Amino acid sequence: MADGPSVTAEQRPAVAAAEVRPPLRRLLPLALQHVLAMAAAPVATVFLIAAPLHLTPSQTSSLLGAALVLSGVGSVLQSLGVRGFGARLPFVMLPGGAATALFVQIGRDHGPAVASGSVLLAAALLLAVTPWYRWVVRLFPPAVMGVTVLLVGISMVRVTAQLLTGPGGSAAPRTLGAAALTVAVILLAHRWLRGAWRQSAVLIGLVGGTGLTVALGLGSFAPATGAGAALPRLMPFGTPVLDLPAALPLLLFSLTSLAEATGQTVLNSEEPDLRRDVPRLARADALVSLLGGFLGTPTMVTSAENIGINRLTGVRSRHVTAGAGCLLIVAGLIPPLSRLVAGLPPAVVAGAALAVYAVITVMGVEMLGKARCWEGPDALIAGLAVTAGLLPVVTPALYGAFPGWIRPVLGSGVVMGTLTAVLLHALLATARTHRSGAGAAPA
Repeated sequence: MADGPSVTAEQRPAVAAAEVRPPLRRLLPLALQHVLAMAAAPVATVFLIAAPLHLTPSQTSSLLGAALVLSGVGSVLQSLGVRGFGARLPFVMLPGGAATALFVQIGRDHGPAVASGSVLLAAALLLAVTPWYRWVVRLFPPAVMGVTVLLVGISMVRVTAQLLTGPGGSAAPRTLGAAALTVAVILLAHRWLRGAWRQSAVLIGLVGGTGLTVALGLGSFAPATGAGAALPRLMPFGTPVLDLPAALPLLLFSLTSLAEATGQTVLNSEEPDLRRDVPRLARADALVSLLGGFLGTPTMVTSAENIGINRLTGVRSRHVTAGAGCLLIVAGLIPPLSRLVAGLPPAVVAGAALAVYAVITVMGVEMLGKARCWEGPDALIAGLAVTAGLLPVVTPALYGAFPGWIRPVLGSGVVMGTLTAVLLHALLATARTHRSGAGAAPA
């Protein structure tokens, strides 16, 4: 079996773009906009964990430092790669959203030490299955990947909308106004600026949106007070407990995450070699998650947070995302920096995220168009797969009556849409093979 598609002359400039190392005066602001766009995720993750698990201020502080540091370490590892760990593509790593929900569920039901042990088990399973990825890569043709990418964008828009609405389910006009101002600043910067300024459109939107939000009284820039982030502490919940039945939801998540990793690799590389890059990406996720299990964080996953920024700015350098990882490590180790990051108005972060995820959604539509999914049986397959992925997005309680261990899988739009597309595509391919075999058979 070949190791992957060869690089065409048309693809070589795009491949080289990931290797370009901008001068420091440009690299720093480009890296900073990645940090500002993604740093809200580890900060929010910690506070989502702290309340239901009743963490002490000391544990919360340690966990915040660990989440930022591991996000940075993972981003550097994915961007630069070391001995088969890391895709060597412009990726960033964050605590997984679905994985965080599973971590909280396990921690609430069995204790945080069991939740940390579950992270270790899930990471070990992911490491164990990556050698066999090359045998299943044929299940992910361009049409399936188009469905996956489209659903990634839509799912992330839903998550961002929840950041706007908060627990009440509706957004205040001033919150929507702040988000709209941020989107407007990004749009104007991308439309009218040139060169490095245009490439920093998201950063300009975050800074400009924050300034306008504060000036118009729509929100406040309020850096966190107190101790902020502290040095990560080893085993903050005590020795991790390995409980296989309790870990089952995270074990399932680690397997299904390969589908999302495949879509993200296609998104972030103009020369996708899935048999090579996805196992490298998954191994890096598993390695950093193993560290996270000992530092108290949920499963760490390579994220789509920055892919839209890469496309929006036109800068795909892995050195920029490595720089962003270094800044995150510094932010996790120096309390004042993490407090500043935590002070960004949520509505401003949400507005910037909406612009980024809108680009990803369009990319999914683009991929489906290139796969010519608009005619014949392929159209029905794509439509049914997207529908299966949208059902848990538009009706989150749809699978509420199912057993608790399977609900997180059924409730993931990306996983359900991808699995539906894979199964239907495989059935169609099998039917075509039987028809062609029957047609070739002698009378």
